Parts: sequence; C-alpha cells; structure tokens
Amino acid sequence: MGLCSVLLLPLWLSAAAGLGAPGCKIRVTAKGLELVKQEGLRFVEQELQNISLGQLHGKEGQFHYNISNVQVMHLHMANSDLRFQPQQHLAFDIMNASISLRFRRQLLYWFFYDIGSINTSAEGVHIHTALGLSKDHVGRLKISNISCNASIARMQAGFSGTLRKVYEFLAAFITSGMRLLLNRQICPVLNHAGLVLLNSLLDTVPVRNSVDDYVGIDFSLLSDPIITPETMDLDFKGSFFPLGAENQTLPNVAPEPLIKETERMVYISLSEHFFDSALFAYYRAGALSMELAGDQVPNDLDVLLRASFFGSIMLMKPSVVDAPLVLQMQVTAAPTCVIKPSGTAVSVSGTFGIFLAPPNEPLVQLSSVIMDARLNARVALRKKSLQVQLDLRRFRVSSNQSALESLALIPLQAPLKTLLQLTIMPLINEKIKKGVQVPLPEGMDFTKEVVTNHMGYLIIGADLHFSKGLKEVIEMYRAGSGPKSTAPAA
Repeated sequence: MGLCSVLLLPLWLSAAAGLGAPGCKIRVTAKGLELVKQEGLRFVEQELQNISLGQLHGKEGQFHYNISNVQVMHLHMANSDLRFQPQQHLAFDIMNASISLRFRRQLLYWFFYDIGSINTSAEGVHIHTALGLSKDHVGRLKISNISCNASIARMQAGFSGTLRKVYEFLAAFITSGMRLLLNRQICPVLNHAGLVLLNSLLDTVPVRNSVDDYVGIDFSLLSDPIITPETMDLDFKGSFFPLGAENQTLPNVAPEPLIKETERMVYISLSEHFFDSALFAYYRAGALSMELAGDQVPNDLDVLLRASFFGSIMLMKPSVVDAPLVLQMQVTAAPTCVIKPSGTAVSVSGTFGIFLAPPNEPLVQLSSVIMDARLNARVALRKKSLQVQLDLRRFRVSSNQSALESLALIPLQAPLKTLLQLTIMPLINEKIKKGVQVPLPEGMDFTKEVVTNHMGYLIIGADLHFSKGLKEVIEMYRAGSGPKSTAPAA
C-alpha cells in the first residue's frame, strides 16, 4: 500500500496543480527582444509626448510669474536597453535622454507685464521600468505589475524678450519647478502605457477560438512565463476541440516539445499531441467523411468499377444497372500523427463504400472495403498562420469478408489511389489551407521560417516583423475594430 502511494503521488500532485504537458511552446530570444525594443522605444516616445503638465506659478519679491501651455516638442532617446530579467520580468531602461519643452510665460514686475514663450530642455533623463509578466485567469499573457523610477539631472532654459535678464534671474525657480512637475509625470504615463495600452495589445492574442466550422483551438497558457537572461519560454496548451462538444478533447500523453536553440528571434515547438488533437477533433466533429457521386467520379474509374463488379450488376434489375456510381469514404477511427527527424506522417484507417444510386430509390451497395492510408504532412508558417499540406504516400485496400475477396480488390488499388491523389487530396488541402493562427499579437508577423523535425515534435525557427506600429494597433483595437478572442469555457 505504501509503495503504491509513493508511485501515485507524482500523478496526484500533477493533477491537483492542474499541470499538463504543453502541446505548443514558444521561445522569444534576446534577438527578438532587440526588435521589440526598437518598436517599443517609438511607442514610449509617442506616449511621453502626451505628457500634460499643469500651470506653474509663483512670486519672488515683486516678481509674479506664471507658466502654462507646456508642450513636449522633441525627445532624444539614443541610449536604451530592453532585457530579460529572471522571475517573470522585462527590464526597460532609458539612459541620458533629453526632452525638449516649450511653454507660455507671463511675468509681472511692478507695472511691467511681459508674455512670450520659453524653450527648455530636460537633460540627463534616466528611466528604469520593470514589467511583471504572468498569465491571467483565461490563460492570456498579461503585464501584471510595473515598477518605475525616473530622474532628471538638470533643466536648461533659453530666454528672449525685453525682460530676458529678469527671467535669467528667475531661471532657478522656474526650471526647478518644471523639473519637479515633469519628473512626476513620466512614471504615471509609462504605467498607463503598460497596464492599459500594452495589455490591450496582448488582448489581440487568440486564446480559445474557432478554426473553422468544425473545430476550435485552445492556446491558453499553462503557467507563467519562464524567463532567463537570454530567453522567455511560454507553454501553451495547444489542443484542438470539436465545436459544440468542447469537453471532448484528446488527453495529452505525448512527450513535451523542447527548444534548445537561441539563434533566431523566436522558436515555436509543436508536439505530436498538437496534431493528434486536431485529427481527433475533426473526427469527433464528423468532418472526416466524403462522398463522390455521378459526374464527380472520374470516367476511367467508373468504367473500371463497373467492370470489376460486372457479375453483381448484371443480377440487378434494369433500373439499377445504369444508375450513377456513388463512392463514400468514411474514417473509422481518429487518425494519428508520428513526427520523426525524417518527416511527419499521418496514418488513416477507414472504409470505402461503392454504391449505385438509382433515381428515387435507396443506394445499392456493390462493395465495402477497408482502406489504410499513410500521408506525409508538410508544415509551414506564413506570417501568423500555421499551415499543413498533405500528400498521399501509401494506400492499401482489403476486404473484411475473406482473403479471396481481398485478392480480387488488388486491381482496384492503383485506380483508387489515383482517385485520392488527384481528386480527394486537393479537396482536403483546399479546406485546410487557411491554417491556424499562432498566438502572436496583432501587427506582428513571422518571417524567414525554417522547420526542423525531431523525435516526437518539430521546431519552427523564425524572425519577427512589425507590419503595424504598436500605437496603430492599440488605437485600432481600442476603437472597437480589433480582433476578438473567446475565453475558455468554464
């Protein structure tokens, strides 16, 4: 009893914690983060330009001054760094930046009143921001918290006008006040940019949504991201389900996909479970069946089949003899996928029914044979779409009645294989050519994709490309025209 408990303890702990092997793993490397930094820096500059400062007014002796209409004119942020920081963080630093400002001045000295504009510059601006990353309640990556520190080394101001000397005298009061106001505004702007705006960008990442009319895909995170100084790994469930029966999912017993590489910007690793669950979901949804009737059956195959079953046809009544042929293909068990270094193969078993379809009468069966097929699957990534193209490699038919009948079916094997290659496979590939969207924010695409097979999983190495700016995508999404994604079912 004690030994049994020890053996079952790891399984019990895993189930209690809700753990499971990922069907999909994505790694972002330091090279990918460098590209994100470039676009992120533009986004930060756009947000800091929206800094709003209140009025600054005061009195020094007989001098009364008022500063208003402060505008950020230019930002110079040549030195910046975005890096992985272990324990679920990204660290973003801006060093020795400058911010140019313009504001309206008003000065009253006894009976002298002067107005105009002043150009100032905040020099030696240092900003350190740490973004905490975690999965939320629906399994989406989120920025859960932000810590921010900002400092300004000095403020410089240039004055002009009749009271220039007076303003230079008051420069210390004005610039110190401006420095305080500006410094107080930097972190609130960046906090809003991260917790509100960037999180709205992460909302564009699909979590659980439909693929087509038959199946959906669950790309929810299984855990918080795993961050090292060089990489960030994200473990996704990566499992398909039939629409209308979302609880009928295939248990994941496949080996966990691994990623060791760091040379490309991003890597996507897919296990056999990812593909097996798709095949299982399509099978459960009743999508793995097909019928060809009448003119859809190639003429050569029609003649061959009628000749093969000539004896049976001649014994039927005249209204049936010349009836059109109907071919019905039905998969009898969920297909399975095997990934090896040599390639990806899909095994399919089913039945192949041959019928005559007399008008206004039930179908008349000529034969029902067992078919076994082996397909090669070529996986490709186009922008954000994961696509699969299937090719028929092996095909065999047999009879479940007798070995003698199986021998009689041998002449039909080559024509039926040709039918599958030239008619059925193009139809299947046309239906699945749309592919599945990989969990990536809107406005980002993959480029220069390379697929490599391993034992039990495959890896796609790629670079990243921004097709839209962060600000553009966020504004589009917040305006209500962005993509939507459904949360997991309870």
